[in-house]
Amino acid sequence: MSVMQEDPGYDWSDKRRKLYIPVKAKFIIATVFASTWFLFSLWISEPWIESLSKEVGEPLGFLIILFVALIPGFLMSHLLFSILLDRPPALDLDIDYPPVTILMAAYNEADNIGHTFEAVRCLDYPGEIHIVVVDDGSTDDTLRVLGSLDLPGLEVIAAEHGGKAHALNIGLEKVSTSIFLTIDADTVLHPQALKRLIARFVSDPCNTAAVAGSVISGNPGECLITKMQEWDYYAAISSVKRQQSLFQGALVAQGALSAYHTVLVRGERGWPSVVGEDIVLTWAFLKDGWRVGYETTAVGFTITPQTLKGFYRQRKRWARGMIEGLKRHGDIVWERPHLPAFFVAVDFLFPFLDTFYTFAYIPGIILALFGKFYIVGPLTLLVLPLTFLVVGVMSYKEHKVMKLLGIEHKRSHLGLVFFMLFYQLIMSPTCVVGYVQEIFGAKKSW
Repeated sequence: MSVMQEDPGYDWSDKRRKLYIPVKAKFIIATVFASTWFLFSLWISEPWIESLSKEVGEPLGFLIILFVALIPGFLMSHLLFSILLDRPPALDLDIDYPPVTILMAAYNEADNIGHTFEAVRCLDYPGEIHIVVVDDGSTDDTLRVLGSLDLPGLEVIAAEHGGKAHALNIGLEKVSTSIFLTIDADTVLHPQALKRLIARFVSDPCNTAAVAGSVISGNPGECLITKMQEWDYYAAISSVKRQQSLFQGALVAQGALSAYHTVLVRGERGWPSVVGEDIVLTWAFLKDGWRVGYETTAVGFTITPQTLKGFYRQRKRWARGMIEGLKRHGDIVWERPHLPAFFVAVDFLFPFLDTFYTFAYIPGIILALFGKFYIVGPLTLLVLPLTFLVVGVMSYKEHKVMKLLGIEHKRSHLGLVFFMLFYQLIMSPTCVVGYVQEIFGAKKSW
């Protein structure tokens, strides 16, 4: 395994580059920039805080503005400067590719799994590929579709329904390669996805436990809700993964497309039986001192929910997964205060941010429509320029990725408008429901 552990911040994409900024220095720069923005916003918000405090009291007035404007501005400015500083090492594809195993858990995926394996068949990977699929007690024709596939190295295991983590752990016992990757049954891989994911894995620092691939929407044009999700994956999720990877710890090696060291996953006893099994496993790696990377050119296309009900169920599950991670491994913040701990600390803020957005900002919008600008007014719009800048920078960066991979990707302008104006109005209340359900132990299901 090629090792760059001595200097993980080096930008190998241009060896003639004279200016080298270490990773920790980049973090300090982004944090100073974000803190300056926060202090500036606090200064100009003093009349706003005073005005709102007259209506709701000083403590609550300050907290509302803190969570609906000041902290979001800090986080967005930190994200912006981080992705501007992000220069990932160039990918060396001229390597000896190790044998790998593709591990998949499937539950009632008869409609999608055939397309998934058509893409697997077309993978441009020079090494040996083994495939292990665990059917988690499907009640549709998933097993029949799997039985009709004629793929070398494919092993299908029929298991009783026990949830995704249970199915993955059954499959993990069958993995015989030192590196394996997980994909979801509805994730269609780009032909170069596996090659690029493994190339990044073997060239990353030797303390890397996993590398996440880039998952984007595979059905963006179906309806308005999928058009908005296209921009969520394309700009928001991808930008956060770039930021976290830059600072040595992507917080989610998502099950839809990620590569892992087999021995390390077994060392963690596989995936825990929780809703956010991939989040909790990733945080276990970080807690043990391992690094989690990200490769933006290892692209997989996932089917996003096409209805508000489906979107609600998915994002509520993601919110519960974050709380599960905080409950099990939130002590990373003080037990292992390295760079990834900063982002775990940020996750502690999200329940408060979403709660204040739901119960203060959304009512504030209604008040503003009647000329009462107590909560939503000109100063809350300060975050919008930062958001547009993040979307613009990410559009440029992701366009380069799409061009490199030969992907024709026309994004919906209507989706962008609705993403910017209305997406959070759906997301925050959904997340609040997920947080409450997880905190009070509501029933879980896959």
